[in-house]
Amino acid sequence: MSILIAILGLGFLILIHECGHFFASLAVGLRPRRFYVGLPPAILKRKRNNIEYGLGAIPVGGFVTIPGMHRPIPHDAERRLSRAVSEAPSLAGPFDRIRRGLGAPDPHEALPAVEEFENALHGLKISPDALASAEKGITELKDALGPDAYWKAATWRRLVAIFAGPGANIVLAIVLMSILFMTSAGKATSEISAVQNDSPAATMGLQQGDRFVTIGGRPVTSPSEIPDLISRSEGKPIAVTVTRDGKVVRLGPVAPERIDNAYRLGIILGAEPLGPIEAVKHSFEVTWLVTVEIGKSLARLTVGEGREDISSPIGITQVSSDAVERGTENYLWVLSLVSLSLALLNLLPLLPLDGGHILFALLEGARGRIVRREVYERVSVVGLAVVLLLFFIGITNDIGRLS
Repeated sequence: MSILIAILGLGFLILIHECGHFFASLAVGLRPRRFYVGLPPAILKRKRNNIEYGLGAIPVGGFVTIPGMHRPIPHDAERRLSRAVSEAPSLAGPFDRIRRGLGAPDPHEALPAVEEFENALHGLKISPDALASAEKGITELKDALGPDAYWKAATWRRLVAIFAGPGANIVLAIVLMSILFMTSAGKATSEISAVQNDSPAATMGLQQGDRFVTIGGRPVTSPSEIPDLISRSEGKPIAVTVTRDGKVVRLGPVAPERIDNAYRLGIILGAEPLGPIEAVKHSFEVTWLVTVEIGKSLARLTVGEGREDISSPIGITQVSSDAVERGTENYLWVLSLVSLSLALLNLLPLLPLDGGHILFALLEGARGRIVRREVYERVSVVGLAVVLLLFFIGITNDIGRLS
């Protein structure tokens, strides 16, 4: 059950991402053609205001289709329409005019030929596959040549539409963190809220509700000192003094365990809820710290280090599943961090990621003209190779951890 919840949570984050693209595109006048909850095949769909809304049979994530992501080229017509032309030679004339128009400095010269091709297509006896391909090609060409095509929109409109996807994930992460800071994960106290099983703290005899007085002979003057005082032991046995039911109790000594490059006893400290303003402030601080750490991890990859920090959806699902079993609070923390990680991954300046589209939109805005389609395709091949490499590294890491 926990794995199912983890998978649905990951799908929810993808859906939030696509919702960001969808509503931002509508807001700036780039009307999406399709918005699906879940992935195809569609089990339910309905068209409204020229937008196809659908419910996919695979209940994970969703997708948005924005018209005319690239300037159309003759190859687009050849890919979709050539089969119909081979079966109905009478379409050759408008087909040639479409290709010449798309190859002209102004591709809009092809629009009358597209409409001519569409009119000539009706009533012809061609195979269902050829007809379906031709109809899809006509729709794509009309979208790419239409007034709301992405490739010819103002730079700021394109940036808003693309950034809104990862932006929605960042906002969700901040909202989740703020809620947690206002409810159960605010300012730390010196009181223990939980003791992990089979931990040094459990061996020592620490209990929920104990409040630290000294650690390793040093007085605890602030809750923020507690992790540092424990880690200073460098793995050597330490004793602690706590107050329990109004009495002072001395426990230990017990050696802390080394976890994530620090020494820990295996306790969770209680926390006082924060006010809304302070909670939002802390959420932005955590977001920035996580962003910096992820950036450092990616930078280490360029010099052959940090490979073990990469995870695939398998590892993310496993971590999320473990968090579900530890309780709602833990799961929401993991969900917020995964949402932030998804946003940062998509902002990498690589095509076909959102960051790559943002980079090219800025580049084209600065140049005052679009980048040739061949350049897009070559850069996309490189970007896709990098993404697949990261995915492969993550898969191998997760398989190693699971085994």
